[in-house]
Amino acid sequence: MMPPRDLVGYGAAPPDPRWPGGARVAVQFVINYEEGAENSVLNGDRGSEAFLSEMVGAQARTGRAMAMESLYEYGSRAGFWRLHRLFTQRGLPVTVFGVARALELNPEATEAMLAADWEIASHGLRWIDYQDVPERQERAHIAEAIALHTRLTGSRPLGWYQGRTSPNTARLVAEEGGFVYDADSYADDLPYWDRQHAHRAGGRAQLIVPYSLDANDMKFVAYNGFTEGEQFFRYLRDTFDQLAEEGGRMMSVGLHGRIAGRPARARALGRFLDHVTASGNAWVARRIDIARHWMAQHPVPARTGPAGSGQ
Repeated sequence: MMPPRDLVGYGAAPPDPRWPGGARVAVQFVINYEEGAENSVLNGDRGSEAFLSEMVGAQARTGRAMAMESLYEYGSRAGFWRLHRLFTQRGLPVTVFGVARALELNPEATEAMLAADWEIASHGLRWIDYQDVPERQERAHIAEAIALHTRLTGSRPLGWYQGRTSPNTARLVAEEGGFVYDADSYADDLPYWDRQHAHRAGGRAQLIVPYSLDANDMKFVAYNGFTEGEQFFRYLRDTFDQLAEEGGRMMSVGLHGRIAGRPARARALGRFLDHVTASGNAWVARRIDIARHWMAQHPVPARTGPAGSGQ
């Protein structure tokens, strides 16, 4: 019996995505909006957040961690708006991975996303680690996230990214049945169809639009990561230029208001935005637009690959 993993993918001959306008790279920018939904005793959690902050290696506290709270608050109070200006001034589209509880806590930011015609995909109900959360509770959180997201934005989310997943997440998302794409994968430079859970999803394959922890500002707050904006710019630029040289690829860029929204980092990001638009090689799009394009150009295959991925 083959293991439930696909280590082959597209292999040596990935399909031609036929990006609009003959673009060589589909570039999409994600702003992760999580602030206020992270671990906190104020949210009924056992301890404070210890992940993705300027305090690298911070430990969870059993009471309120005021410094950690304020670092997250920077993202919603200041950093988000700096990123918002960078993209809206250039007229570039964005996908927001919005944690439902975080969106609820900042209606002004949510309205700004909608006014800019940004896609707001679901980033789950809470910004917590679901690795050991019971399946029943995770299923309930997915349903609650969809309901709250719908109430806040006027429509249900069509994209999903939990981020800190459990072994059940992909199956639960496929079973829910209403997501055009799932982004909880880092396995490829192109979208792909996953049929691993089709028998539990009415036979429907799930489109995967992979995300990236590589071209991601989280490296600023990781050991051995970026230390200044020039490194960030060069890394993004070289990634884009390599993919453009190869052609037929997708590039995801992951951002956070509390990280890339800091002044020097935002300045480097702005340089990269200008590099992409000046190249003439990019289709800058929301993830939902990439998903719909892929569905039109490469419908789910009739047969599955060796691990059931539909490659």
